[in-house]
Amino acid sequence: MKPPVFDYLSVASVEAATAALAAAAGDGKLLAGGQSLMPMLNFRLLRPSVLIDINRIPDLAYVKEQSDRIRIGALTRHRTLEGSDLVAKHLPVLREAMGHVAHLAIRNRGTIGGSLSHADPAAELPMMSMLLDADLELASAQGSRTLSAAEFFLGALTTNLADDEMLVSVSIPKLPSGCGWAFEEVARRSGDFALACVAITLNRDGDHVSNARIGMMGVGETPMRATEAEALLISGPLDDRLVLAAVSSIRTAVDPNTDLHASADYRRHLVGVLAERAIRKAWARATEASRG
Repeated sequence: MKPPVFDYLSVASVEAATAALAAAAGDGKLLAGGQSLMPMLNFRLLRPSVLIDINRIPDLAYVKEQSDRIRIGALTRHRTLEGSDLVAKHLPVLREAMGHVAHLAIRNRGTIGGSLSHADPAAELPMMSMLLDADLELASAQGSRTLSAAEFFLGALTTNLADDEMLVSVSIPKLPSGCGWAFEEVARRSGDFALACVAITLNRDGDHVSNARIGMMGVGETPMRATEAEALLISGPLDDRLVLAAVSSIRTAVDPNTDLHASADYRRHLVGVLAERAIRKAWARATEASRG
């Protein structure tokens, strides 16, 4: 397959990129890693009039510590996050997730901004941004604005990005001290999109859970938070009854699709299995952390 004809423009600043997007009037696409864009062009699912190459914009690829947050530039590659000492120290669940993103060659080229903007409901980064309460900074010729991950994702391959906007950075709060975490994913083969995935963070306060967060993907049109299950986990001492109640809540909350890879019923069953495994693993990590 060959892509349709398009103009090519390489830019060296965010201002030039957003000006080019504005000039394209909804008919331009940004080229960063190209791991999702180029296949879609080759299948002619997209027909932009111009590709705006942002790879030469300086200072848009970084992982920085800022007080109680980690800020990540939109051109940061998946592999950089996977190997970042800052991410390993303050966001270990994110580092774990990065090892599940596609294959090494794709992680070497794919960018954080590209994955989030593409918004595939079975991709790890959109789910992790929901789980970790990330803020996304968007820029346009008119200025900048910041959206929460919950505000950013609207549907499968659909975001709150306007035609003249680009994602420039992601800001993620550090996990609290003593936080337990877990990331559980099932795919048919290593590197395939997940059939279902659950990630969780929690803290232990005696025999109770505090600060519970549960993210899911592959079981809806967007990455999801299991808010009812989160509330259940902090409602009393963590025991088998409470774990199973949270799992049941998660299965009720999801509305997966049936496709050639798995039925909706199988995905619903699977997300519950992964949720129970993740809750118990995160609790064990929090317990170990509490022992010092």
